Amino acid sequence: MAPVQAFKGAFENKGINLSYEEIRKPMGMLKLDHIKQLLALETVKQQWLEQFGEASNEATALSIYQDFEKYLFADLAEHSHLKPETKQAIRKIKQLGFNIGTTTGYTQEMMAVVAETAKIEGYHPDYLVTPDEVGSLGRPYPYMIYQNMRHFQNRSVREVIKVGDTFSDIQEGKNAGVLSIAVTEGSSVMGLSFDEYKQLSKDEMDHLNQQTADKFYQQGADLCVKNLLELAELLQEHTAIPQLIKQKNKFAIS
Repeated sequence: MAPVQAFKGAFENKGINLSYEEIRKPMGMLKLDHIKQLLALETVKQQWLEQFGEASNEATALSIYQDFEKYLFADLAEHSHLKPETKQAIRKIKQLGFNIGTTTGYTQEMMAVVAETAKIEGYHPDYLVTPDEVGSLGRPYPYMIYQNMRHFQNRSVREVIKVGDTFSDIQEGKNAGVLSIAVTEGSSVMGLSFDEYKQLSKDEMDHLNQQTADKFYQQGADLCVKNLLELAELLQEHTAIPQLIKQKNKFAIS
């Protein structure tokens, strides 16, 4: 929720109106790249011409990014709380022998806030990579995954599972050649806050999760799960990654 509101505020400062759907589509990318993607939208190009009489440029993106950072840091910690199942799920996954590496669309400075909040609440990954550490070549480039692989001394992409909740997460995983699993609940693709989601009936939740999964599958996801607990259960049943890959077409939202 934090980056969505920050993007909206930063563009509104320039007189540009964006829908939440437009803002969420590139979610997960390096934030400056995200802004450039939004500036490339035809609706935004038209608004920009009407406002300023000329096309946007690199200086435009940097100016919007500065406003974005201001809005983001104002409430980033508030929106960095763990989802309820996170600690239990991570504990189960660790017990299965998996290392937890992290990639992100946030910079090191942004992740310092997020990581500290998560650590206070009981979660921290074994290793964390931001786009700053790979020459700003963040998602959908595969280099943050490869940096994790180097840290953990993996010998093959077949030893790695990519898990994420944005289209760019899935694109990152597929570009790296690893099994890529999408999480639907709380995802940028679903586009609901935790409170909004909890107000839905079970049937509404199931329908929305399936709709979201369908969108992820269209983007190339190998598997979809509702949440990290479902992921932990899936990994417990299929601890051998090659076996999981072999049976990937049997899985969908349960």
